[in-house]
Amino acid sequence: MKGIVIEKNGGPDVMQFTELSLQKPGPGQARIKVMASGLNFIDIYQRRGDYPVPLPYTPGLEGSGVVEEVGADVTVVKPGDRVAYTSQPGAYAEGSLVKADSLIPLPESFSFAQGAAFPLQGMTAHYLIHEFRKVNKGDTVLIHAAAGGMGLLLVQWAKHLGAHVFGTVSTEEKAKAARDAGADEIIFYNKENFANAIKRLTNDKGVELIIDGVGKTTFAHNFDAAARRGTVVIYGSASGPAEPIAPNSLQAKSITVAGGSLGSYLLNREELLYRANDVLKGIQEGWLNLRIDNVLPLAQAQEAHKLLETRKSIGKIVLRSDN
Repeated sequence: MKGIVIEKNGGPDVMQFTELSLQKPGPGQARIKVMASGLNFIDIYQRRGDYPVPLPYTPGLEGSGVVEEVGADVTVVKPGDRVAYTSQPGAYAEGSLVKADSLIPLPESFSFAQGAAFPLQGMTAHYLIHEFRKVNKGDTVLIHAAAGGMGLLLVQWAKHLGAHVFGTVSTEEKAKAARDAGADEIIFYNKENFANAIKRLTNDKGVELIIDGVGKTTFAHNFDAAARRGTVVIYGSASGPAEPIAPNSLQAKSITVAGGSLGSYLLNREELLYRANDVLKGIQEGWLNLRIDNVLPLAQAQEAHKLLETRKSIGKIVLRSDN
């Protein structure tokens, strides 16, 4: 089979499309014929060495496909099942060995591209919206990078719960995408300090919940934009790691700060299926839309990473296998 291998950390050009071999599944594993894999910023962090991974390795933590073979003691899936998964390495390939307990049944009505697009970002949006602060009708929520794959899902989920949603974007095209997803107010972060814009738009009250996957360029300003007793949640560092803050600085407005990663909210199969099924239900009901703007061949993984890393993409980027 073919796939991507990274032998050294660096830019997109370190990803090489080459021949790979795959062992038979061991106990608790399933061998997946990967039909599509989803791109996420963590792929970039790992490629660059920001999140170290033993070298060499095949990148990709999210995919969909068909079960080809299962190992001993596997009962949750069988050969021929359509599945999706996340948080399992090696998805940038035509085949992958995956822990069977991490596989999500993929309904027949979903394409493999959809199957590769929803797990990581969909379930991340689920825990970010539900675990740190209850969002009620009329609450104010700020979503950074509101036109990215994660941002669009967060905007839609917050609107579904009745929130008044603010979104930061960089271009008119991205502003339209965020508005189409339900954002009530758009802030061009490259034209105006977003904290000043939030104060202006809320009569100096600020917003009750801020969800930040950008990091370095946004995090410090979140505390000016947050309302008294507001909550700031950071889950990524697209612009680099956020600078430290003084804990006592949170006292003035009684701000709560939280950090999240999906793995901490998928501690067992029951929790995995609870979150995945909520996402799938939202898509099937029509209020949660997966925007997939780029589907590229696996061999073009370098180009796909450039699109994501330069933040030129809107929505999700998916790599498809040519098999």
